[in-house]
Amino acid sequence: VAGERTERADGLWTDEPRVPMLAMTADCVPVALARTNGDKPGLAILHVGWRGLADGVIASGVETLGGRPAAAIGPAIGPCCYEIGPEVAALFDADLVGDRKLDLWTAAERALRGAGVEEVERMDVCTSCHPELFFSHRRDEGVTGRQGVIGVVA
Repeated sequence: VAGERTERADGLWTDEPRVPMLAMTADCVPVALARTNGDKPGLAILHVGWRGLADGVIASGVETLGGRPAAAIGPAIGPCCYEIGPEVAALFDADLVGDRKLDLWTAAERALRGAGVEEVERMDVCTSCHPELFFSHRRDEGVTGRQGVIGVVA
């Protein structure tokens, strides 16, 4: 279901040229989807955490954008640092959880491929491990900034 531009959401999309979009994260996975095949180019940017993954935000973003988009998965908290409880682990395939830690990068890629995205680029850089580069909600115990992914259809 599409919302209005002023509503908070975990995903934004447009096929209108020169309409900027911003999704902010501080450990969650930023995902960009670009539709370059078809009648009209389009772009979606998604904020993907464990809740969004479990709720299907990636499949929804791919379906809403339409076409056969390519995807990029940006920096996020890595499987080295993303500790979860058993209630969250139960929502994901067992191979995505090891030593009580969730691999968000692989979970996002799996969701993208499951939604029909064939071209997926990943930047497996942990936001928690790199304080010189990124903010991290978990590392900084909630007192932190955000980084963003900005997108626009040219």
